[in-house]
Amino acid sequence: MSDIEKWIEIAKDCNYLPENDLKRLCDMVCELLLEESNVQPVSSPVTVCGDIHGQFYDLIELFKTGGQAPDTNYIFMGDFVDRGYYSLETFTLLLTLKARWPDKITLLRGNHESRQITQIYGFYVAAIIDETILCVHGGLSPDIKTIDQIRTIERNQEIPHKEDVDTWSVSPRGAGWLFGAKVTNEFVHINGLKLICRAHQLVHEGYKYMFDEKLVTVWSAPNYCYRCGNIAAVLSFNDADNREAKLFRAVPDSERVIPAKSTTPYFL
Repeated sequence: MSDIEKWIEIAKDCNYLPENDLKRLCDMVCELLLEESNVQPVSSPVTVCGDIHGQFYDLIELFKTGGQAPDTNYIFMGDFVDRGYYSLETFTLLLTLKARWPDKITLLRGNHESRQITQIYGFYVAAIIDETILCVHGGLSPDIKTIDQIRTIERNQEIPHKEDVDTWSVSPRGAGWLFGAKVTNEFVHINGLKLICRAHQLVHEGYKYMFDEKLVTVWSAPNYCYRCGNIAAVLSFNDADNREAKLFRAVPDSERVIPAKSTTPYFL
């Protein structure tokens, strides 16, 4: 058994890797990510996942629902950490899978993958399935009209904050933008897309189509924050024209370990 395979087994048991092994793992994944494009091309079949937010046992349930790697090809659209009890364990498992099967696991940047973590790893900004389905964490930007512009972004930096822009509304969450059907349809038309997949926003039914089904939100953290009661989903693409939402519920408390101590605050 290789070191990476040993790490996968440790990570699947929700355990920490030894510090030196974790550093080696991070170096491996860093090299993989920094050599690749902002917009990672992915071929179908592939399964698209939304926010995980440190809910480790629900990530294990996700793999039971969508299929185990490497049998299933995955795109995770960011926000792997925070909120849940097991951010490091969740992130470690995803890194081990990326290191073992780099062509089967695509990790996009979410708004919780910021500061030093992104400066080091430089997660992909987006993925594109079969050249026609764009996957991003939050959605669109008034500064970006084409996918080629995404390819030129310097991604090893903090999330930018800007003032108001005509035809767009500032998100009440304090970062990012609200956009609607007109913006979505224009971007899809200009770039020859069939669909935009995004995460970032809790939807209680696990997934939700909008704007004449040109945009879909996928949410993969069931019973978000262990209290919202929502269902979670992944979106499985057989090809660009055929897709299926697969729903799953949170793992019962009797089947998960709840730490005795409170989680570390995001801001120290």
